[in-house]
Amino acid sequence: MFAKETYMQRRASLKKKLGSGTLLFLGNDECGLNYESNTFRYRQDSTFLYYFGLSCAGLSAIIDIDEDKEVIFGDELTIDDIVWMGPQPTLREKCERVGIKETMPSARIADYLRNCLLKGKTVHYLPPYRPEHKLKLMDWLGLSPDSQKGSVPFIRAVVAQRNHKSTEEIAEIEKACDVTADMHITAMKVLRSGMYEYEVVAEMNRVAESNNCELSFATIATINGQTLHNHYYGNKVKPGDLFLIDAGAEVESGYAGDMSSTIPADKTFTTRQREVYEIQNAMHLESVKALRPGIPYMDVYDLSARVMVDGLKALGLMKGNTDDAVREGAHALFYPHGLGHMMGLDVHDMENLGEIWVGYDGQPKSTQFGRKSQRLAIPLEPGFVHTVEPGIYFIPQLIDMWKAEKKFADFINYDKVETYKDFGGIRNEEDYLITETGARRLGKRIPLTPEEVEALR
Repeated sequence: MFAKETYMQRRASLKKKLGSGTLLFLGNDECGLNYESNTFRYRQDSTFLYYFGLSCAGLSAIIDIDEDKEVIFGDELTIDDIVWMGPQPTLREKCERVGIKETMPSARIADYLRNCLLKGKTVHYLPPYRPEHKLKLMDWLGLSPDSQKGSVPFIRAVVAQRNHKSTEEIAEIEKACDVTADMHITAMKVLRSGMYEYEVVAEMNRVAESNNCELSFATIATINGQTLHNHYYGNKVKPGDLFLIDAGAEVESGYAGDMSSTIPADKTFTTRQREVYEIQNAMHLESVKALRPGIPYMDVYDLSARVMVDGLKALGLMKGNTDDAVREGAHALFYPHGLGHMMGLDVHDMENLGEIWVGYDGQPKSTQFGRKSQRLAIPLEPGFVHTVEPGIYFIPQLIDMWKAEKKFADFINYDKVETYKDFGGIRNEEDYLITETGARRLGKRIPLTPEEVEALR
């Protein structure tokens, strides 16, 4: 939690941006794992956390701009709560710590919002992403779930604030990145043939927990790196495997880190692994060199794709004009995701508010395979924090489909690609802050070049 002045200033800026109306903030409730009292790890809604700083279940809030009122709705603990959870500050005391002077019982919010509607006020809300949010909006505002799209002015005002990280936010993100780097470095040191994937995951979890951190997302740690979001950890690591990790820590304040690394199961890369790894490294390093205020991140994505195509042409996997291959989308056989995304209180920052607003400023996204997965396209600005994570993958099912369709035959040497169908995937990822003059990596540096990775093996 930051100083209460931070939250007061954030709310004041938001009110100034919107000008009028009532802003509704839906906090998260507890959620049962397999029965009501056995819950998932609690995580507060990030926008609620950003403006109100309270990581407590069962809260909602309003900012009534016209009446100049800020109210948190929630219930004080009962003696039963205290018996099971111990004594805690009262809700009023918690609210005072973030500059909120008025609290009301949870049940009062429905009447408050109905009165706003009766007075002709606009009630702004953000797109719901949890079932309890949808039920509350249906009860409080009479909105059916399929009509709950959120208020675009509210969304855009929140995005405009949260996209630009303050000095105190950057310090928290850097803490998360430091722990994230240690998680990856530990994995690089412990990985050996004969281990199971879950044993590596256990060592990474130990690093996070020993630093009082949660995970910012479900860890990917797999010998099947060609599957982009692989959360299965039951495979045994074999000689010749590549081990792809995508993992991040979340610090107590809620800010995230997100890094990827790819490690040979053996002490060194094979010749073929090293050749592809060096192409992916070049994609990453050229992308980082291009980071600066004003450059559209989609342009950096295109740069990374061109670097990859040139490298794969040198290996005989691709052919033809590089610019044409990228423009038409042939590169996506090997690079089917984007270059990166915003990061902050969410590992994909504000993804619940919509990529079209966070990463595209309301402009339409491409529908082209691969390019449509680019989450950040707008010109970079000082204060943006985002990932750089190009990858190269050999996905047998995708290769088979495109080959059968003779897709992009002018650019892809399918006979050569067939010999790589057992290769897997490579991704390396770092987190960057855009500065006034360029960009700065956040957190400790994890080994990136083949030589640096092998040095830890």
